[in-house]
Amino acid sequence: MAVGRHRSKQMEAAAGTVAEAPPAANRRAGAARGPMMRQYDLVDRVRAYNPDTDEDLLNRAYVYAMRAHGEQTRASGDPYFSHPLEVAAILTNLKLDDATIAAALLHDTIEDTEATRGEIDQLFGPEIGHLVEGLTKLKKLDLVTREAKQAENLRKLLLAIADDVRVLLVKLADRLHNMRTLEFVPQASRQRIAEETLDIYAPLAGRMGMQEMREELEDLAFRVLDPGAYAVVTERLNSLAERNRNLIGEIESQLLSNLANHHMTAQIKGRRKRAFSIWTKMERKSVGFEQLSDIFGFRVIVDSVEDCYRALGIVHTAWPVVPGRFKDYISTPKQNDYRSIHTTVIGPGNQRVELQIRTREMDEIAELGIAAHALYKDGIGSPTELLKRESNAYAWLRHTIEVLAEGLNPEEFLEHTKLELFHDQVFCFTPKGKLIALPRKANAIDFAYAVHTDVGTSAVGCKINGKFAPLASELQNGDEVEIMTSPAQSAPPAAWEQLAVTGKAKAAIRRATRAAIRDQYAGLGRRIVERLFQRAKMDYADDKLKGALPRLARASIDDVMAAVGRGEMKAADVARAMYPDYKEERVARFVPGGAKKSKVTATAAKAATHPQNAIPVRGINTDLPVRFAPNGGAVPGDRIVGIVTPGEGITIYPIQSPALKDFEEMPSRWLDVRWDVDESTPQRFPARLFVQQVNEPGSLAQVATVIAEHDGNIDHIHMSRRSPDFTELTIDLEVYDLKHLNAIIAQLRAKAVVARVERVNG
Repeated sequence: MAVGRHRSKQMEAAAGTVAEAPPAANRRAGAARGPMMRQYDLVDRVRAYNPDTDEDLLNRAYVYAMRAHGEQTRASGDPYFSHPLEVAAILTNLKLDDATIAAALLHDTIEDTEATRGEIDQLFGPEIGHLVEGLTKLKKLDLVTREAKQAENLRKLLLAIADDVRVLLVKLADRLHNMRTLEFVPQASRQRIAEETLDIYAPLAGRMGMQEMREELEDLAFRVLDPGAYAVVTERLNSLAERNRNLIGEIESQLLSNLANHHMTAQIKGRRKRAFSIWTKMERKSVGFEQLSDIFGFRVIVDSVEDCYRALGIVHTAWPVVPGRFKDYISTPKQNDYRSIHTTVIGPGNQRVELQIRTREMDEIAELGIAAHALYKDGIGSPTELLKRESNAYAWLRHTIEVLAEGLNPEEFLEHTKLELFHDQVFCFTPKGKLIALPRKANAIDFAYAVHTDVGTSAVGCKINGKFAPLASELQNGDEVEIMTSPAQSAPPAAWEQLAVTGKAKAAIRRATRAAIRDQYAGLGRRIVERLFQRAKMDYADDKLKGALPRLARASIDDVMAAVGRGEMKAADVARAMYPDYKEERVARFVPGGAKKSKVTATAAKAATHPQNAIPVRGINTDLPVRFAPNGGAVPGDRIVGIVTPGEGITIYPIQSPALKDFEEMPSRWLDVRWDVDESTPQRFPARLFVQQVNEPGSLAQVATVIAEHDGNIDHIHMSRRSPDFTELTIDLEVYDLKHLNAIIAQLRAKAVVARVERVNG
């Protein structure tokens, strides 16, 4: 090592570096926290696992970053350069390549100094420049909320990670060092950073199999977010460890002895759970500290997979097994590449002992996760290329990013990313035996979308272990799930979004729902536009509208039609964009109750005599966004008019509805509509009745019986008493048409207990 150190000092001198003599102010500020790592220390750490390290590259990156950060200081008063240096040191523990270590040294230069991407590329090459840019936050974000800014920066980071996994490794090391020095940050920022760490970065490390880093991040965040609970749990853990010191040694000794008696050599690692893990288990299971049985665990490290199962047999022969505590993650690895056998036995002193049995390679992957794959192998291929071939965790990450990056606003992106990062797993199977890993609490809807988005969209039912079950059924480990689909279902019910657990399912349902709603609005808008052109005796063609898109500030014809359907744009605006000489015709309007005809719509009255110009209405389950008057509804047989409500579609009113007076000064919102009911598939429509009945026992039952006997369906009843002798009812019901409604009214009037019946038109 002495030769390498001598070469490092020579290079510092040749480069004119100030590495050996940081500015006086920085030197004083950093004194309390110890001296910074020198260039040769960093090179020695890398050379310890990579004898062929590019020492020149590391030295140049060290000098460049130190000069770029100059006299900048951290909140602790330390030289700012101490931070990227510590990040690089953390990554040497993961045994990462030279480019990653150099990127760690440079990772804040573009964001916090005068350095540029072009300069980094020129001095250190485009590979390192690409890594540094991937770690640079988006500063100029025109977003209102902190959550939106956080989400957009996270989106940028995840996309960079998908392109090169080393971006993730540097980012996690960066966050770990920031968390280790969080006590110097102002309280408000401290809370936010800790929450973000617990919500995103710790679970992300866990998903990548980097358990040791995940646990430290969780504990550091826990200490900030709930210092009282952290102190109590830590104190109890220390006290328990002190009391059980001899017992832990005895368990290790007996394990080694039992294995040696069967001619097996193994390494035993004792460990205790961290404070955050203990606390979350207490919260999740609602148990006290004394009721936890797996605070201490032991790892049995053996030479081969075969030895793992031999060791399991030896342990189960020597000590009683705790039922339900066996898991084989060797035959069925977790998505983050974790492989191990878990079992719990009753050991010495009737103490429960949790064991994890694995090979040395499995142990390395369990601790380092994807970092265990991330070095070049035989000089062939990049870390990212190797991970694409070898790592399930990285494949999951890339797939998740592809799903989440599509069509979500910032807040939704953040929400769904968190959903994907958390959760333990359950393992289910398709009828053909394909393994599907899902988070706990997932249901058959999540399973369907995990198989394929098209399967989820067209799912109409399922069988779980051969038996029919609701799609909302929660799945258990080992379930075989068969999803039944129908080509008739082109979009999932919107309510599924609330039932789904996985981010993939939620995002797909939301996209499909939005697409279906958009198609409805676009269909409505097209009908409105085409009918305006028919009335104006003008030719309409998509090609002509396409040329007018710039004047309408829309990117596509569908965008225009959807805007018209939502009421955000008038059909007349579309006509003017296509035909600048077009003048909107002002039509006289008719309104019930004696309003002046010159003020309101004759269009509604004319719809009955000119049905060819009216938009057909079939009900609420159609390809148009239609709803009915909220205070009284409308039924086939009524003369009707449509009112466009921005963002809600068409509201259908009977022509006699007094509510139409509210729209008499808004002629652009009136639409000609007509009934187009398919008699082969009858639908029910909403109506409202006012009933005054005699206040005597059984009178309400008589009213309900009349409606039921005549095939009416009661949705809601409101009762009020205005006098001792009579009760007033407002009944919302569903009927097939006006003839059906009038028949029910006639039968109610024939009842002796009914004093008065009227239809309500809101």
